Amino acid sequence: MKKTGAQMILEILMEHGVDTVFGYPGGAALNVYDALYEYQDRIKHILTAHEQGASHAADGYARATGKTGVVFATSGPGATNLVTGIATAYMDSIPMVAITSNVADSLIGRDAFQEIYITGITMPITKHNFFVNRIEDLADAMREAFRIAQSGRKGPVLVDVTKDVTAAMIEYVPAKPLPLKEMPKATDEELKQVAAAINQAKCPVLYFGGGAASRQAEKELHALMETADIPAAHTMMAAGLVPHDDERSLGMIGMHGSVTANQALFHADMVLALGTRFSDRVALNIEKFSPGAVKIQVDIDPCEINKNVPVDQYIVGDVKDFLERLLPLIEQKEHPEWRARIAEWQEQQEKVAYRSESLHPGRLIRDVCDMTDKETVYVTDVGQHQMWAAQYVKHSKTRHFLTSGGLGTMGYGYGAAIGAQAAYPEKRVIHFTGDASFHMNMNEACTAVSQEMPIITIIFDNKVLGMVYQWQTAFYGRRYASTTPERKTDFAKVAEGFGAKGYHVSTEEDFKKAFAEALQEKGPVWITCDITRDLKVLPMIPNGGTVEDMILE
Repeated sequence: MKKTGAQMILEILMEHGVDTVFGYPGGAALNVYDALYEYQDRIKHILTAHEQGASHAADGYARATGKTGVVFATSGPGATNLVTGIATAYMDSIPMVAITSNVADSLIGRDAFQEIYITGITMPITKHNFFVNRIEDLADAMREAFRIAQSGRKGPVLVDVTKDVTAAMIEYVPAKPLPLKEMPKATDEELKQVAAAINQAKCPVLYFGGGAASRQAEKELHALMETADIPAAHTMMAAGLVPHDDERSLGMIGMHGSVTANQALFHADMVLALGTRFSDRVALNIEKFSPGAVKIQVDIDPCEINKNVPVDQYIVGDVKDFLERLLPLIEQKEHPEWRARIAEWQEQQEKVAYRSESLHPGRLIRDVCDMTDKETVYVTDVGQHQMWAAQYVKHSKTRHFLTSGGLGTMGYGYGAAIGAQAAYPEKRVIHFTGDASFHMNMNEACTAVSQEMPIITIIFDNKVLGMVYQWQTAFYGRRYASTTPERKTDFAKVAEGFGAKGYHVSTEEDFKKAFAEALQEKGPVWITCDITRDLKVLPMIPNGGTVEDMILE
């Protein structure tokens, strides 16, 4: 059966189980959107306020489900507006396919209206991209895009299609999704060496990241922790893989990680790093990262091996397969002395818990967790509120904490929350943000309103660029350059202008009341919380410092 290129795109989306896409139409994309009208009973399109919001929504959908998120955009500014969202997905290894429409092939290279070389622009921030200016190449490019996005270390792929290709006709031959590239595996000898290191260790620590979360290796990870009595620390990208109340959970590691996690990694004699890249927010001082430990790294991407921290042994392979095959080689162990030292650090950690301020984000986040169920999906923007959420959310589910890690994208949250809510209409989605981050993309409120999405946004409003302000306080002599904008935005009124419900609270009692009411609303709600600008995210390790430089006050 003959189909237009635009129809082919939609048919191939359905081959890959895609039922929801996010995007924004435009002239070069008219053929695709005209075909989408025909397919609207099979593919839901969510129109966002801005293409960046659409890219973050596709990202959030992918993080929440593990499926490939899909975003549409037109040529020129439509395509370039996706760049930050694509880069966000790339840095955090999120599977996404961005489909952009370009001007007709006859106009390419002539500086036509809204022509842009988007494949060139996105080459450094995609796993691969395709420029399709022949109808004969379209099907292969689309199917390859989905295979590449999900194979190995996942990530975004862009397919740029000229307008004449979307109008041309060709015979459509249905096909099954291409098989994913086979992942490398550890050898039996490598497994034996790792098992020996674990079995001999006196002060072992697991340190796992987004790669372990992506493979949903929680069952295998927990089995290893229990059998070998190994405490585990996680990066922000792996929050929820081990429940917050697991007795062997050390919490988040890094610059704003827990005292316990940072101390344990510093004093460990064996560190097994699973699906994590020793980023600069974790290994702040490369030479002093776990200085007395045998370090073993397992990662699917060979480019990450020894890139940041030199290790004693490495395995290029799939974390889940590695753990499954490692477990039979692990001896039942107990480490009472090591666990006792960790307990002391956990007591020290209480020193950096939230103090007695009338409205502390930590308490509010705990209130939210207590008033919602374990299926709740938490989404953040970037800044102080992000770190408070990472520290205080009662993580208990993989794929239920969505945040921009590697790129640190302010304005990520609302779009991602829309994507998560689209994926799971029956689940509660809570969006934590700060006033600075929220100013960047709060226009997506119109999307949440029009889609009748009951997303609850909690705005920690300290009227400063909180994280940068905190650093200026600690290290720049309180010289507050461009971090105190003194904006007068009344978020409750703005919410009402969008058609959402708005609250403004200044006490914890008022917050609980507002949040309880918000849970009954059928559409989006914003709750603005007045907090002091002098609140800090603690502990803090200065960039380039070690655990010895940890700031606790």
